[in-house]
Amino acid sequence: MSECIFCRIVEGTLPAQVVKRTPDAVAFHDLNPQAPVHVLVIPTTHIPSVATAIEARGKAAVAQAVALAAEVARDLGLEADGYRMVTNVGEYGGQSVSHFHIHLLGGRRMTWPPG
Repeated sequence: MSECIFCRIVEGTLPAQVVKRTPDAVAFHDLNPQAPVHVLVIPTTHIPSVATAIEARGKAAVAQAVALAAEVARDLGLEADGYRMVTNVGEYGGQSVSHFHIHLLGGRRMTWPPG
């Protein structure tokens, strides 16, 4: 079994409140939401961060995750008012799980700078 918490969600050995799943990506509700809608979107293949997604397979996985995030935003009715997609890289960037993921945030006005 994988030590990566997100790989375990992909494998189905760790439960998650899945919003939508494709063969290439999974979207699920964040356990510690920072907005009324806070969904995480991850590729089904392990990629440590967007910074490591430089080969063709990694680029495709990132593209599939972004596409799924946009679909989920539409499905959850976030398009009219807008939403934010965020990915963190490394400790200083706020990445707490070493598996590329997108935070899809919506349902409230986002502020800038983000923090």
